[in-house]
Amino acid sequence: MDESLRTAARTGNVSDLYSLIQRNGNVLRSFDEVEFMETPLHVAAEEGCIGFAMEMMNLKPSFARKLNQQGLSPIHIAVKKGHKEMVLRFLEIDKDLVRVKGKKGKTPLHLISKVGNPDGLVDRLLEVCPQSIKNVTTRNRTALHIAAENNRLDSFQVLIRTLKKKDYCQEVVNRKDEDGNTALHIAAINNQPQMLKLLLECKADKHETNEAGLTALEAAHQLNNIESISILRDCFSPRISNFKYKLKKQIGKYVAKASSLIFDDVDNISSEDRSTLLIILGLLLTASFQVTLSPPGGVVQGENFSKSKGAYDANAPGKSVLGEVNYLRFFVPTYFVFMTAFFLTLALLKPFPIGFRTALQILLAVFALCFHLSISFIAPTLLAVIIISIVSMLFGLLLVLMGITNRVSKLSISILGFGLCPWILIFLLNEFWEVTILIVGYCLYFMIVFLGGSDPRPLIESSIFLGCWLFISLCRFCIKQCCARCNS
Repeated sequence: MDESLRTAARTGNVSDLYSLIQRNGNVLRSFDEVEFMETPLHVAAEEGCIGFAMEMMNLKPSFARKLNQQGLSPIHIAVKKGHKEMVLRFLEIDKDLVRVKGKKGKTPLHLISKVGNPDGLVDRLLEVCPQSIKNVTTRNRTALHIAAENNRLDSFQVLIRTLKKKDYCQEVVNRKDEDGNTALHIAAINNQPQMLKLLLECKADKHETNEAGLTALEAAHQLNNIESISILRDCFSPRISNFKYKLKKQIGKYVAKASSLIFDDVDNISSEDRSTLLIILGLLLTASFQVTLSPPGGVVQGENFSKSKGAYDANAPGKSVLGEVNYLRFFVPTYFVFMTAFFLTLALLKPFPIGFRTALQILLAVFALCFHLSISFIAPTLLAVIIISIVSMLFGLLLVLMGITNRVSKLSISILGFGLCPWILIFLLNEFWEVTILIVGYCLYFMIVFLGGSDPRPLIESSIFLGCWLFISLCRFCIKQCCARCNS
């Protein structure tokens, strides 16, 4: 590099830069001819000369991605030198610079994860390009691996907070490096209890083994890291724990395979086709729901003068005038049309931002629940209600399977699941406070709805339902405590 140009870059003198350009219009061309070379932008980044760097970015945008002889780009140098404003200005011009790989495949996020989170720079990098968290080094290490290895809890917390909002959370958390270690292994080896807790909250796989055949718990045992051992130890015996893991993994494998067969083509649909399909599916959902509001032949009119209590009253106002057979012949296919349109709509929502997608899924879940209740309310016989309920169980099962493949949010599954078959879900869900809030809300809803009636059954059923959940939770807690004491 010409010494005059180096001096101009080091001092941040833009006037001298243009003086050199006036003397020699090709003064910057030589840098493009060499694969790895220090440019004036590298020098300005090292010295923190923001004005000069921005001018150089304007003149030669290609310099921003060029690596010097040490395998570093200008943004790598700015990160290493701690020039936060310089880094942010680089990202304002080109946010993809955060994914530029330098020596050993490290991105700026990898570098900043190693030194900590000065002035919230990790937050800013992830805000600009959250996908950068998926980048790996030549050793197949993510930013999580690097933060865990260097005991940078501040960076680690930011990374985990970002991952929790993403569909690829478990993919990144369980990523193995060249030694087969996940971030959980490294946190266990370094005896970082807070990191372990954060990883386990993100469903980090405790059963993953490294190249040495060790799980994170076994690696912690080798180093006698007591805190890590106590966190990673399962409440059940190793044999039961391994059986649960293998069963869960096998189910997940088959569900993922089925999901890929069904939804892979859906994921590859263009945005225009996706929009068109969403409109068509929306019309199908609307038409299916409208049928429940205005069924063929109408519904029974008038007042209910029946004196019987506890029995199903086929002549009650609002019941379909169709016979049982005709009702089922019409509404069971309608249910399947609605179900198919519902699931295809959920599948098409995957590319949407996670917050927006979750909100839509919740609205669709409530809509589907209303559809189910509407069909059940107008059923002319008790047998018809039972058959519709059986069909709805299939509906709920498919929804749970979509939840396993992370295509549907847990909240939408819970809302629809509690409406379709609440008694099953209390055995499937584990989060105590979340489920308790859902169950209390469910019970309050039915208590309020039936408050004006004389039938005490809704109140009794709601109380039993809540009591069962609390009893099951208490049993789980006692079993965990007993097993923990036995293991210790």
